[in-house]
Amino acid sequence: MFSPMFSILLIPFLAAMFLAINMGASGTAPSFSAAYGANLIRRQRIAGVFGICVLAGALIAGKKVAMTISRGILPEDVMGLTLTTIVLLSVALSLLMANLLRVPQSTSQATIAALVGPAVYYDVLKAHRLVFEVIPTWLILPIVSFFLTLAIGKLFYTPLNKRLTNGFSRVAAHPSIRIAVIAASCYVAFAIGSNNVANAAGPIIAMAMKSMGTVSEATALMIMIFATLLIAPCFAIGSSIMGSRVLKTTGREIVEFGPLGAVLVAVVTATLLLVASVSRGIPTSLVQMNTAAIMALGVTKEGWRFVASRTSVRKLLVVWIVSPLMALGISFGLTALAEALGLMTY
Repeated sequence: MFSPMFSILLIPFLAAMFLAINMGASGTAPSFSAAYGANLIRRQRIAGVFGICVLAGALIAGKKVAMTISRGILPEDVMGLTLTTIVLLSVALSLLMANLLRVPQSTSQATIAALVGPAVYYDVLKAHRLVFEVIPTWLILPIVSFFLTLAIGKLFYTPLNKRLTNGFSRVAAHPSIRIAVIAASCYVAFAIGSNNVANAAGPIIAMAMKSMGTVSEATALMIMIFATLLIAPCFAIGSSIMGSRVLKTTGREIVEFGPLGAVLVAVVTATLLLVASVSRGIPTSLVQMNTAAIMALGVTKEGWRFVASRTSVRKLLVVWIVSPLMALGISFGLTALAEALGLMTY
């Protein structure tokens, strides 16, 4: 019924869809945890809105990040079908672990780590951009998110919070405030689309470049659009199946805040991610920027000791370290195994 080549090519696309399901679960938290934590949107409605906004972000602002992942870490001429599948599965398995632990994890960091594994194995790692652009961005942006949110929170959020101490429930129920918070959440989901969809599309673009020999920018863009249209609905599926578990962790277990705080967290983190995506095409972690912003908002309300003592914060830090290392280890091990079995010819 299907040709053997079609059946073989179907494998990485299925792996990309599996990855997208896990990305949808993980990405739901940084986009809608603020609105969910403030009780402004029903959980059942989040998945559909999230998926639409992710698709829009990927199509409009996702090209540069996809090009970075497909070319910037591992040469595209080694990204055959087997290696593409290994990278995608390695990321998906590491994210699955984080989702089962109810901890939002950076898909971008896991994807880069999964690419580093085979790059180290074959000794073809493009270390310059990784060391001087990507990793510094990972370290700097969460810090910027924390202190920017802290500064804005102390200047504007805290004074307004005191004025509305007894009226936040009424403010949240106001249509204009509700719309503003949900719009901010959609803005975050758009930013996720600009960065995270590339984690699945990038390896597939690289695989196409290897199989076709020479691929023009226009052809690469068409491949990215096709992959985006295929996997974007899987974000909504993942959000629906597993997103509520992660939402609970970031939306209500770290700190509770009102609608003004929700808008502040969303705008700060999404803007930083879009700057990284559009300006330099650097895959980076919205999850960590979002959590840093929520922690900063918690400091403005409860003080440093309260936030630092939360078990959820400690668990987040541990998983953020372990999950990328797990992706790297899986991809390195599977690459060595596939090489030993002679599968790298595919």
